[in-house]
Amino acid sequence: MSEHDKLTEDKIFEAATEVFIEKGMDGARMQDIADRAGMNKSLLHYYYRSKDRLFDAVFEMIAMKMLKKFAPVFEDNLTFEEKIRFFFREHISFMQKNPRLPAFLLNEINRHPDRIRKFLANVNIGNVWDILYSQHKEDLDKYHITREKIPQIMTTMASLSVFPFAAKKLLEEIFGKVGLKFNDYIEERKTFAADFVISALENMNRYNITDESKTQPHDKKKKK
Repeated sequence: MSEHDKLTEDKIFEAATEVFIEKGMDGARMQDIADRAGMNKSLLHYYYRSKDRLFDAVFEMIAMKMLKKFAPVFEDNLTFEEKIRFFFREHISFMQKNPRLPAFLLNEINRHPDRIRKFLANVNIGNVWDILYSQHKEDLDKYHITREKIPQIMTTMASLSVFPFAAKKLLEEIFGKVGLKFNDYIEERKTFAADFVISALENMNRYNITDESKTQPHDKKKKK
């Protein structure tokens, strides 16, 4: 690929990403993307013959960019607690720079689950536990974190950082009534969310909340 082609493709990707995030796959038009990129639609079709092909390339690029951003979570130069703090600091900062991204991703994943299914086909999710356990066996054992609990912990952490951006308009209205600015709330959340998760894990350990302790009071009565 020549330098000119590379620059043109980068310009298309930048314009397409903006338009797709603003309007979604169904609302975006190739003409919108061409106009945003400052080129004619024929040239756009020369590089990407269809909107579907361009969207797939953009969606995959966004997903890969996010995975690359959080790669340090799986490196062994950070402690378990530092990784939790790193995740919230970097993930929330990423959302601040791309505030429309959560709504865009959630909408497109729900409308076209085949796209994320195709992307995840190349990702070995099972390795997450193996990597974390090999690096932080002592911490995971201390907090009674098992392989089965990893999905709960991961989705809890993701929701703590994604939800405020997915519900930004609603939260801005609510916060406005108590004099709280959304940006100030988000900056504080980078630390608050990490402290919250670490404290929750410590309490799980303190009260020995394990899978065996899920028996409800009425179940115990039945056993008597």
